Amino acid sequence: MALDTDKKKKIMKDFAIKDGDTGSPEVQVALITERVKELAGHLKNHVKDNHSRRGLLKIMSKRRRLLNYLMKKDEIRYKTLIKKIGLKK
Repeated sequence: MALDTDKKKKIMKDFAIKDGDTGSPEVQVALITERVKELAGHLKNHVKDNHSRRGLLKIMSKRRRLLNYLMKKDEIRYKTLIKKIGLKK
């Protein structure tokens, strides 16, 4: 259920703040969001897969913590990221 390297590179390129950026909150949240989408699709087909459901909840809480950090640090970057990814709030 890991992301392909091509997909990761594209996401990093789209959300990077500067050249070679791989660790900014924007990039991390974008990568986690893509993993959430893939896991949600997996769980629609495999309803009783509780281990993957727990993993989904863990990465969703990590995304929430990163978003909270970004909101405290720079609210403008937070709002643009939310719009770009398409999350609610």
